Amino acid sequence: MTEQPEPVLEPFGLISPPQPPEIPAAPEPDAVWDLPGGKAWVYLANSRFGIQKPVILSDGFETGPSKLDPLWHGLNRTGYPFATKLRERGHDLIVLGYDERSASILENAETATACIRRTIAERKGDAPLTVGGFSMGGLVTRYALAKMETEGVDHQTGTYLSFDSPHRGAWIPISLQALAHFLKATPAMSKQINSDAARQLLWRHIETADGTPRQDPLRTRFLEELDRVGWWPRIPRLLGVANGSGSGTGNGVKAGVDAIRVTSGWFTGTTLRTQAGGTGHEVARLKGLLSERRVVTDDLPELDGAPGGTLESFGIAGSKLRLTGKVDIEPGTESICFVPSVSAVAVRDLENQADLYLDIEELSKDESELDDFMLSPRNDPHSFMSEELAIWILKRLPD
Repeated sequence: MTEQPEPVLEPFGLISPPQPPEIPAAPEPDAVWDLPGGKAWVYLANSRFGIQKPVILSDGFETGPSKLDPLWHGLNRTGYPFATKLRERGHDLIVLGYDERSASILENAETATACIRRTIAERKGDAPLTVGGFSMGGLVTRYALAKMETEGVDHQTGTYLSFDSPHRGAWIPISLQALAHFLKATPAMSKQINSDAARQLLWRHIETADGTPRQDPLRTRFLEELDRVGWWPRIPRLLGVANGSGSGTGNGVKAGVDAIRVTSGWFTGTTLRTQAGGTGHEVARLKGLLSERRVVTDDLPELDGAPGGTLESFGIAGSKLRLTGKVDIEPGTESICFVPSVSAVAVRDLENQADLYLDIEELSKDESELDDFMLSPRNDPHSFMSEELAIWILKRLPD
C-alpha cells in the first residue's frame, strides 16, 4: 500500500489576531506615500489644511505586506471608532505599513524613520508629532525614535504611544511552535515562527520541533541594539496601553491541561497541552503518518493563563486540524495570553510566575519604564481598540 502524504493545511496565524473572512474596504485616503520598505496612508482631519497635527500609527506583525482594509477595520470598526474620533479632534492620521511585516524590527524601523521624515516635511506649522504603533509596531517606532536621537536627528515627536506592544516579550506556546515545525507539508507556518521579527518578539522560541526553548540570538541582538540607542527615546512623553488586565486576574486558562486532542484522521494521537511549570512538563505529543515527537519544557511559568492581551491560538490550530480528522478542544483554552500585561506596560520580565500575575494597579507608576500607562479592565483580544483604551489615549494626545 502506498503511503499517502500528510494534507497541506492552509497557513493559520499564531502571532497575529484572526481577521473576519470579508472586511469592508477602508475609506479612500487623502494621500498614499511610497516609502523605502513600505508605505503610509494619510487621512487628514481637514483636507483643506494639509497635515497639521500628525499621529503616526504603525502596523504590527504578520506575514507579507501591510494591507489597509484590515488596519482600518481594527482602528475604527471592531470596538470604538478611534480613527473617526481622532480626526474629529483635529488630528491627522498616518497609518504606517511595511512590505514585509515579518522582516527584522531593525529593518522596518528604517521605513518608520522615512515616514517620520516625510511627515515633518509635509506638516503645516510646527505641532509636535505623535508616533507609535500596535503590537510589534510599538517596538519598531520605539527603536526608530531612539536611534534618530542617538544620531542627532530631530524627530520633532512630543508623544510616543505603544498599543499592547511586547516590551518585555510576547508568548506563543512551545507546543504550538513545535506543531508549526512538525507540519512539514505546511512550511509557511514554520517560516512564520522562524521569521526575523518573530524571533525578536518571542520571549522563548524554538527553531525546530525538537528544539530547546530559549531566548533566540536574534532577540538578544535586538535587545543589545535597543540598549545601544538608549533603550527608549528620551525626548517624547512615553505612553502605553495594554489589552490585558492590571488586577493580576488571569484569563481562566488552566495550566497543564489538554487543550487539543486529535482522536481520528491523519494526526491521531496528537495532543497539545497548556503550559505548566516544573521540570519535564510534556506540552505536546505530535503524531503523523511517519513521525512522532514528544515535546517537553523545563521551568517555564504558566504563561497561557496570565493576564494579558489574548490570541485564539489553540482555537485556530484546532479548527485547522479538524480538516484532517476528529479534534476535541478543551473549552476555555481557545484563547491564551499573547502579550502579558507586565510586558505591555514594561513593569516586569516574564521569568517569574509571581511577576506575571502581579497586581499592577497597586504599583507606583514609577515602576514602569513608560511615563504613563493604562490597562484594560478585562483580558481583551490583542490589539482590540476598546472604548476605555481609546478614550484614555485621546485625552492624552497633545491639543
